Amino acid sequence: MIGAVVFRIPQKFFLSREQNKKAIRVNSVMRKGQKEGNTMKDKTALCAAMDAHGDMVYRLALCRLGTKSDAEDVYQDVFLRLFRDDTVFRDDHHLKAWLIRVTVNCCTDLHRSAWFQKSAPLEEWSADTAPVPEDYADLWNAVAALPEELRTVIYLHYVEGYQTDEIASMLRCRPATVRTRLHRARNKLKLKLEEDT
Repeated sequence: MIGAVVFRIPQKFFLSREQNKKAIRVNSVMRKGQKEGNTMKDKTALCAAMDAHGDMVYRLALCRLGTKSDAEDVYQDVFLRLFRDDTVFRDDHHLKAWLIRVTVNCCTDLHRSAWFQKSAPLEEWSADTAPVPEDYADLWNAVAALPEELRTVIYLHYVEGYQTDEIASMLRCRPATVRTRLHRARNKLKLKLEEDT
């Protein structure tokens, strides 16, 4: 593999034991709600979903939009849609995929809005992200410089751990398109990182 870019994702992006416990709690609350005929209209189920997947929704929105305030708006809109929606989720993976799809849609809607097109960002994307160790700062700055469609597939593949087929269904495109975007993103990252060193 000559010229391959190897990504080392910081440990903070993987699920901790506490996050796994939250996901299990979401599953049990969802099953209880489904037996009673409820969806996410139950306050307990909504709070459990926010605890388990809120960080993921926020990070994905921040990755796509680049500003903290826009990401917070999308976060709020996504969970408001979850509260209003009548979908009965089969399991936690179904809920997570639904949240990712709605987050992507909300980001796209915000990009299309007249307000967004006529506003200028006041802050940089890298200033809003959580502090990362120096080892990864160059990598994440290079990822932040990628176009939105490439940033999204990098995030979903390397941080969230989805396969290309799953990403394709979430983004409503062909798996070959996802693989092409990953390839282009890796090449751009490789060039950018080699240029910096």
